[in-house]
Amino acid sequence: MGVDPGTAVTGYAFLEERGSRLAVLEYGVVRSRATDPLPQRLEKIHRELHQLMETYHPDVLALESIFFAQFARSAMVLGHARGAIMVAAQSLKIPVAEYAPRLVKKAAVGHGGASKQQVATLMKTHLQLRDLPKPADAADALAIAFCHLTRGRRRFA
Repeated sequence: MGVDPGTAVTGYAFLEERGSRLAVLEYGVVRSRATDPLPQRLEKIHRELHQLMETYHPDVLALESIFFAQFARSAMVLGHARGAIMVAAQSLKIPVAEYAPRLVKKAAVGHGGASKQQVATLMKTHLQLRDLPKPADAADALAIAFCHLTRGRRRFA
């Protein structure tokens, strides 16, 4: 399972190895209203991802690590979302692997400075999707799961 954390939009993706290829089981986003109080938004993220984890029983949760944020408040709020996501995984005894955004982009596209559009386009190609994955948060979650399965698993195992 790959997750692109956020308090307004959290992307998620479930990939499965089938022989030498990767199959997409499901991907999408959990949306929260910016006008809702933060605790309510965090609870929604936790609840919806927990339900998805119960459905798919992932072996691992691959999560994007916190990147440098220009504003401390943004980093702190993102940290709250990551915490809610990690607690959902921990409550089901699912281990968590973290990946830097640049490493995810490098795994998906071949270089760490890739744009969101490039990531989505390459996820469509690598995962043999009919359509470009949207929104960008879902495409990023696919890339995080892809990164874990193609690069990170060797370090994580």
